[in-house]
Amino acid sequence: MNGLLIINKPLTYSSMDIIRILRRLTGIKKIGHAGTLDPLATGVLLVCIGKATKKIESLMDTNKEYIAELNLNAFSETDDAEGKLTLVEAIKIPTLQDITEVIKNFIGDISQIPPKYSAIKIQGQPAYKKVLRGETFEIQPRIIKIYNIEILSYNWPILKIKVNCGRGTYIRTLARDIGNKLNTGGYLTGLIRTAVGDYTIDKSIDFNMLCLIKESDIISLD
Repeated sequence: MNGLLIINKPLTYSSMDIIRILRRLTGIKKIGHAGTLDPLATGVLLVCIGKATKKIESLMDTNKEYIAELNLNAFSETDDAEGKLTLVEAIKIPTLQDITEVIKNFIGDISQIPPKYSAIKIQGQPAYKKVLRGETFEIQPRIIKIYNIEILSYNWPILKIKVNCGRGTYIRTLARDIGNKLNTGGYLTGLIRTAVGDYTIDKSIDFNMLCLIKESDIISLD
């Protein structure tokens, strides 16, 4: 078995949980994913099997599409709903026009500081492990690319957006930064990855159907 599976990852499972399940179901050890989804995120997880694992880096370089729900009432220690919240009393509740204008600042090549509760490596160690050990450290900003942000709905304090972006973009960080720019709070309450390159969620395999996967479900990358 060699090729690609498009999995619709469910809530609470890590990306590596899906890989471990597939290894157990198929008996194949050479399986990896092309881009992590946090446990609180759902949607498209590209899984490479066998010789297709050589394509992981190129797949990670493709553009992504997300639908994100933000709460502008608070900041979170982890920038998502998993962390301790700090409520923010907005001096002015932003209008839809205010949000539209602020979002323009996040289109193009922008500087972003990844969250400390993440798997990004600091001196060879995942940042979140250093946080849990009580270590003090800084994460350097990096340049990421956001192609478009579309406002899908807004009913204070909940903002829903669609984001098209390049590799390495943290939507959690985007939520925090939008909140800072609006002088409100900002943390992620829901995230769905709807596409990675040409691989879309409507073509994905439901998690509950993993035990029924057959060779014809695997997409050739040759």
